[in-house]
Amino acid sequence: MKTDERETQALTYADAGVDLRAKDAAYVRIKELVRSTYRPEVLGGLGSFGGLFALGEYADPVLVSSVDGVGTKLKIAFGAGRHDTVGYDIVAHCANDVVVQGAAPLFFLDYIGIGDLDPDVVTEIVKGLASGCREVGCALIGGETAELPEFYAKGEYDLAGTVVGVVEREALITGERIGPGDVLLGLPSSGLHTNGYTLARKVLFEVAGLSLDSDLPGCEVSVADALLEPHRSYVHACLGLAQTGTPHGFAHITGGGLPSNVPRILPAGCRARIERDAWDVPDLFRVLQELGRIEDEEMYRVFNMGIGMVAAVARDDVTIAIEKLTENGDAPFVIGEIEHGAPGVDLV
Repeated sequence: MKTDERETQALTYADAGVDLRAKDAAYVRIKELVRSTYRPEVLGGLGSFGGLFALGEYADPVLVSSVDGVGTKLKIAFGAGRHDTVGYDIVAHCANDVVVQGAAPLFFLDYIGIGDLDPDVVTEIVKGLASGCREVGCALIGGETAELPEFYAKGEYDLAGTVVGVVEREALITGERIGPGDVLLGLPSSGLHTNGYTLARKVLFEVAGLSLDSDLPGCEVSVADALLEPHRSYVHACLGLAQTGTPHGFAHITGGGLPSNVPRILPAGCRARIERDAWDVPDLFRVLQELGRIEDEEMYRVFNMGIGMVAAVARDDVTIAIEKLTENGDAPFVIGEIEHGAPGVDLV
């Protein structure tokens, strides 16, 4: 009786689709990238079961955390074969979420789930993560890279991350100081950031029939360049303003746009009035709207429309706020004010 060859074959993890040697190779390449983000508070090194961070001296510290993913912007990275910006995106996004409450980012942890672990791709992702961490001043103290060939197609991956920041309790920014008469300042975005990509991809690729290499109509950049523009960080601008004690609230304009994110910081009895002609909407959004024949309401509900962060300040503090924000980023626009009413946004 002939022995079935399958009974005598010695299987390996690689035969099942998981290449441990590739993971080891990636680990070697990223060690120095990770170390480049370390702060003095980091204890230990890469490879521990848990990242160690000494909190330091604070009178009454409050830890502020945020977790998020890059979303379908990753589809653009896959198609373009460019993986060095999406790591920056997730760090900037998460750090912006904690700075709105006055917190300085301390450390970051990432998760990469990937179908076929390519050390070159993982290294490029971590380059972006490290760049983002250095930009916002936090340490990349841990992460997980999981090769999951049955979950993700070859050449695809998912990327998520968590940031932890700290703020003294007395300096916590909650929005409770916002009141009628406050002025709203908008900081410019660098494009779509990390939101609205499912609709943008449908418009550009399915409706308009463009490719990643196509010129974006009227924008003098390729579709890939426009869509992979990194998510802007507002950490230094917001922390600089927070040090003056003037901001009554910040809103990071992510999924849901201005109508959904500004109300998250409004106390009872306060309603935001935003003037849509107060800033020039970038060409990218105009192109998407025209090609997709998208209604104004839908555009403002899905996209940031050129405003990535909103600050609420007292009318008497507008001049100093603009000066301080400009020192650490682009000059903000006066985009509206706070009125009496139920929490919400009127786009006029």
